[in-house]
Amino acid sequence: MRENLACVSSQSMAFTDCLTPTDLFTEKNGIKRKNWRNRIRFLLQTNSSQRVTGLHLKKNRSYRPSADDVNQWAQSLDKLLSHKYGKAAFCIFLKSEFCEENIEFWTACEEFRTLTSHKELASKANIIYEEFIKSEAPKEINLDFHTKNAIVQSLHEPTATSFLAAQRKVYSLMENNSYPRFIHSDLYKELCAVAKGESKHIKS
Repeated sequence: MRENLACVSSQSMAFTDCLTPTDLFTEKNGIKRKNWRNRIRFLLQTNSSQRVTGLHLKKNRSYRPSADDVNQWAQSLDKLLSHKYGKAAFCIFLKSEFCEENIEFWTACEEFRTLTSHKELASKANIIYEEFIKSEAPKEINLDFHTKNAIVQSLHEPTATSFLAAQRKVYSLMENNSYPRFIHSDLYKELCAVAKGESKHIKS
């Protein structure tokens, strides 16, 4: 668990999804910016393989998010995550803040809720538990004891809602912490500029 990046409010005892790593940011700001710039360039680049026919050109025009799409991302976290490029951009941002486990867990829960067979539910539930929930998990998320315990108890007979409470908590953490920072970040400003055609190239 990334204890150095987590904090608990002494009054509310509510976990935060991650803290802006100020020391790392100061020391590695240049590397971090280059990293997300490279990723965002890849996300928004024109796919040259789609330039052969008129049909492909039509597909190519919709390859990037529009200015309206990017503006809508600032309206709510739900609208951001419901757009595949918005979600991809948010993932890039969370990686830059070293707390991508939150969106990865949320995504895993979304996939888990679509499963129908007991065998699939049991298998996926254990994978999610091992990767995100148990103590010392490689991508351990911040959850209170009662939520964790409820998940442990449900592993014997998992249902589609076994991780719902934890997923909602993680969503709330992202909505109140990482999401506002994303909307005010240089990365989002770059996306707005590119989508509006104000910047044709993202400089390294």
